[in-house]
Amino acid sequence: MTQQPITLGISSCLLGNPVRYDGGHQRDPYLIHTLGQYVHYIPVCPEVECGMPVPRESLRLVGNPEYPRLITRKSGEDHTEQMQSWADKRLQELEKKTLCGFIFKSKSPSSGMERVKVYSEKGGAATKNGVGIFARAFMKRFPLIPVEEDGRLHDPVLRENFIIRIFALTRWREARINMKMGDLVNFHTDNKLLILGHSPEHYREMGRLVAKGREMESNQLFADYEMLLLEALGRKSTRKKNTNVLQHMLGYFKRILPAEERQEMLDLITRYHDGQLPLIVPVTLLAHHVRKYDVSYLARQSYLNPHPAELALRNHV
Repeated sequence: MTQQPITLGISSCLLGNPVRYDGGHQRDPYLIHTLGQYVHYIPVCPEVECGMPVPRESLRLVGNPEYPRLITRKSGEDHTEQMQSWADKRLQELEKKTLCGFIFKSKSPSSGMERVKVYSEKGGAATKNGVGIFARAFMKRFPLIPVEEDGRLHDPVLRENFIIRIFALTRWREARINMKMGDLVNFHTDNKLLILGHSPEHYREMGRLVAKGREMESNQLFADYEMLLLEALGRKSTRKKNTNVLQHMLGYFKRILPAEERQEMLDLITRYHDGQLPLIVPVTLLAHHVRKYDVSYLARQSYLNPHPAELALRNHV
């Protein structure tokens, strides 16, 4: 597991800060008490930080969903330039914080990362295809940094995927310090099966990249690898992909496991694939066999331990 703290940006109201337009908040106990044990949060409230009071008139997005304006609902005051000017400066500050991710407030005209209502100029029915102005600017400035919003994090698959990504990015940044070619090979070896569980295509491409790494300039090599790593882990893992990884791991026990134990493992993998068991069940038994039979290659795989067990993420996927 990582040694340095994981720094995440977060919409301030999710931490219980009373910064919403009505003076309220959207305190999220999971983010505060569970995930909060492992991360350091940098709270951001775009509307307050760009100079709006609490309480304040509520806002909405109006116009072209690609370039919406930020307008107060009743008075029609336009705060678009005010928000964009502030966002440019805030993003420069956040760039210095080496964020490993950001958790946005869903549906917010400033911070929602998807499906935000955008109203027509003539006041017609809203469409749900907008992005909050600050969230859009953040994702454009940091396209590979993992982002999520509070509503989507209630989905167990999306929650685990986001947390896998922030821990993996932190491990990468630790390894990247004074990295040499051998360090890259070691990092890739440790994370091969985790990558395979998210994107077999990236798994193959990254293997080819590392194989020809000595032919490349090191900074370019490491930058290319980081981009592929974050792209790969940005793809959702599935039961089919995880089943492939579990079967791949079981292959290392072909001449080790007694027939009855191998069959037990196969049965658990099948039941997981069919949706009858959560991922934690076959992974736990495989990890037991890895320790018992001292399979060194598998013992180093981050796939078996990509995030703290106390988060219990694999109990639900």
